[in-house]
Amino acid sequence: MRADRPRTRRTFLAQLGKGTGALIVFGLAACAPAASSSSRAPATDAPPPDPTDVSLDPVDVSLDPIESDPGDEDVATPVAEGAVRWTRVNLGFVSAYILVRDGAAAVVDTGVAGSEDDIENALTAIGLEWGAVGHVILTHRHPDHAGSVAAVLDRARDAQAYAGAEDIPSIDAPRELRVAADGDDVFGLRIVTTPGHTKGHISVLDPVGRVLVAGDALNTADRKATGPNPEFSEDMKAADASVAKLAKLRFETLLVGHGDPLEGGAQASVAALVG
Repeated sequence: MRADRPRTRRTFLAQLGKGTGALIVFGLAACAPAASSSSRAPATDAPPPDPTDVSLDPVDVSLDPIESDPGDEDVATPVAEGAVRWTRVNLGFVSAYILVRDGAAAVVDTGVAGSEDDIENALTAIGLEWGAVGHVILTHRHPDHAGSVAAVLDRARDAQAYAGAEDIPSIDAPRELRVAADGDDVFGLRIVTTPGHTKGHISVLDPVGRVLVAGDALNTADRKATGPNPEFSEDMKAADASVAKLAKLRFETLLVGHGDPLEGGAQASVAALVG
């Protein structure tokens, strides 16, 4: 295994090859790369939810902007029983995530082509191997999120891969991708369809730990949630509707492809975008 190396716009362009230039640079200006990969428990500012409550019903939330103490970043937080633990795989201008429960893992997004070693390093760092990966979930078809899916599936030989129906025809994978439809349960995670950035974009919610992995349906900057980048979104009307849909869900931690994780108060920060 090699040491982690940051992905830059130049290396991304070089890796994409022919015929994909139109898809290459979304999100590059939306965020600065984080300093390093991190592994944290889901934030639990509120009392832990009932593990049997997986409702996606709307809840009332404050629309005031989130104010966080920068020192909170490294404070360990308790984990609700049955919740996933998450690890960020920092690939420079984009991130993938590993979600772990009871020694099994799901990988959400695979980064640009050539990211499989970084994902393997992250698995090793938390004491897991590829055999623990039973699910690979792609939030959308763009090559900075699905670029390493073939290599990841070659290593995670027992994993089932998923993506939104409209995006599957554009994803080059070594075996069949299963359609992830709205409300589907994958690894105890709830699939939430969030079209707009791409037609088949999906997000992933852990309803017990209240962790949302939003792909490019949302971004973060300055410790707040921001909307999808209009320059690289196919349908902004649909993308804005997806932001409003996500704002009604129950979550406290927000994990995005471009930008740093937002831990604590994430739902209220997203709700502020539509307020």
